[in-house]
Amino acid sequence: MNGPSIQCIQDAVRHALAEDLAFGDVTTRALFSQPRPARASIVARHSMIVAGIAVAREVFFSIDPSLKIIKAFHDGHNTSTEDSVLIVEGDGRSLLMAERVVLNFMQRLSGIATLTWRFCEAVRGYPTRILDTRKTTPGLRALEKWAVRLGGGHNHRGSLSDGLLIKDNHLALLHAERIGLAQACRQARAVGPHGLKIMVEVQQLGEVKEALSGEADVILLDNMTPSQVRQAVGRIKGRALVEVSGGITLTNAKDMAMAGADFLSIGALTHSAPAADLSLDLRAISARTRRDRS
Repeated sequence: MNGPSIQCIQDAVRHALAEDLAFGDVTTRALFSQPRPARASIVARHSMIVAGIAVAREVFFSIDPSLKIIKAFHDGHNTSTEDSVLIVEGDGRSLLMAERVVLNFMQRLSGIATLTWRFCEAVRGYPTRILDTRKTTPGLRALEKWAVRLGGGHNHRGSLSDGLLIKDNHLALLHAERIGLAQACRQARAVGPHGLKIMVEVQQLGEVKEALSGEADVILLDNMTPSQVRQAVGRIKGRALVEVSGGITLTNAKDMAMAGADFLSIGALTHSAPAADLSLDLRAISARTRRDRS
């Protein structure tokens, strides 16, 4: 599975370290004047889809290239409670400086991957794809969308240039010029970049006919019940793909899939995923232990 570019990871880590270590770690500096050999274990406190190992590596090595990775799970691995997903050895001072930034990234990304996996499990057995949205943390979109993929989901638009999606606020402006939904679709197809699918958001069943008249490729049913989705699917009859968004939960996702949705786009994957419970356990390594390993 393709992850974010090295440059993307490096940029995110650089900003995070500048935020947390702008003037150094005054506590560690005050307590330890010499290197303190130690081992850090990142431990999963519940089962999860682990995400962010690649980012954690970049954090550790940006702070101290001499650190050594002893063990590392692959990103996307389904962990069990109390699994050590990453073990690093080296100067304990460096491990202390990396701790919070590593955990912030891994807890956030693992939380997204795990929630996505739960949604995918909810619709298992149906040909319905789970999609994310652009409701991401500013500056972390590529990483968060990667976490969605690790959880088994799929990415919607990465940016406003990735697809022609006509939404309610576009239509609100067009209505002032007496341009309706169908005409908006035709105009987008005529003027927009060649090859991009025309997606249109509808909020009422009556708008489905207009979207079909405009030959939309994807009709996005916004904030509809499973019953309304079923009715819309019956009207569309395969002439467009059906995407459902708004108010989708782990409780009703299966009902939406049963109603015939091709896609469920869920903003909560990235804007409301609970942080995964990971901790960093640190312990000193004695000189004898180091000799035994060498």
